[in-house]
Amino acid sequence: MDILEKVGSLISKCNFDLWDIFYENSESKIISLENSKIEQFNSSFLSGAGIRGVKDFEIFYKSLNEINEKNLVRIIKDFKKNYVTDKKNKLRRNKIIFNLSKSKIKTLHKKVTERKKIEILKELDKYIRQISPHIKQVKLILSEKKQNVKILNDELNYIEDTRIYTNFIFFIVGVKEERIETGYSVVAGTKGYELFDEIDLKEKARQTAESVLKLLDIKERLTGKMTAVISAEAGGTLIHEAVGHSLEADLVQKGLSEYKGKIGEKVASPLITVIDDANIQGKRGSYHFDDEGVKAQATVLIENGILKNYLYDRLTALKDGKSSTGNGRRESFFHIPIPRMSNVYIKPGKGKKEDLIKDTKTGIFIKKMGGGQVNTVTGEFIFEIKEGFKIEKGKIGRPVRDATLLGKGPDILKNIDAVCDDLGFESGTCGKDGQGVPVSDAQPTIRIPEILIGSK
Repeated sequence: MDILEKVGSLISKCNFDLWDIFYENSESKIISLENSKIEQFNSSFLSGAGIRGVKDFEIFYKSLNEINEKNLVRIIKDFKKNYVTDKKNKLRRNKIIFNLSKSKIKTLHKKVTERKKIEILKELDKYIRQISPHIKQVKLILSEKKQNVKILNDELNYIEDTRIYTNFIFFIVGVKEERIETGYSVVAGTKGYELFDEIDLKEKARQTAESVLKLLDIKERLTGKMTAVISAEAGGTLIHEAVGHSLEADLVQKGLSEYKGKIGEKVASPLITVIDDANIQGKRGSYHFDDEGVKAQATVLIENGILKNYLYDRLTALKDGKSSTGNGRRESFFHIPIPRMSNVYIKPGKGKKEDLIKDTKTGIFIKKMGGGQVNTVTGEFIFEIKEGFKIEKGKIGRPVRDATLLGKGPDILKNIDAVCDDLGFESGTCGKDGQGVPVSDAQPTIRIPEILIGSK
């Protein structure tokens, strides 16, 4: 019997409604290059455990860095007001289900030398700076993480899992005639260095740099209510921010969501199906089991315009008398699990992007989105349009600058009148309640017949 099982035997005697033990041992590395020099080369290690018990929806949580039986037992005794000695609740080893889950990684981080990693950064920096003399600043960040976790819960699931993350971030700054523009892009996934065999870093760098250079020469602005075609290349920022967070069960239960009490109601166009799927191979938001030991799954949130479900962890599921959707996630053992998205996307339709643009006489074509803000209670949002073009006579025309997208998530979903057959993913780290977790989001090319376009 290992240490988690020993502690599980003790905590199982408490009369908690649910409990779990989350242990992690992780190693992270960040190498950054700025001003053509290596500015950061850091490795960090994190090891510890978090123990949670829930009684009548009150959470008891303790975390510790030094893991030994004495410390873990002391934490259990801290829960003494819930402590009982009913031997019938004794945890038995033969009831534990062991799920050994290992990522299928082709090129482990340790198989690539530190020298090679630095060469990748320096070669890309040189390549980007040669594209144009107007590129004045380049910052590149290569990060990797290996996280080993063990999870034991009151459902007698004992999970052992290894999670591998590899990220590459581009920051590019262009200057021309006192104008400054910036570009940002990410390549990321739950993969090793084979990720960079599948995605050409030089091509991604070129696309990011060219986006910055285009912005330097754009003078035309576009404002007012108009038709918007949002490309799959823009990723799923819109669905993640304007809709996804509002479907996380804790926000719904707190009355902080526009979608509270609307299960079974029409909340979007019949063309819209929204899915959160943690099982998509290699995506940054993917995992085998969530941080409460629940198996990952695909959850249909909206189906043909009808609201079907929320994203649940075990605690919010208990409150609603539902089952967890496998979305209980935490940044580390220091944090309690809460409902979070994994890989959320709008399901592709049947139309072609080229045909949709031809069918749109005037409006704006949004190729790339930037940052934004959302009010989950009202659904109102504002997003920066990083790369946009006028649509003139069914063709993509002149680029526009400083545009913003303003609207209300539920209204926009209901008004979408075209969904194409493509699908584009973006990756990132989603922040909520002081915790950041890896996610991906995606959408096909869609059309919104009327939306307000503002200007900074």
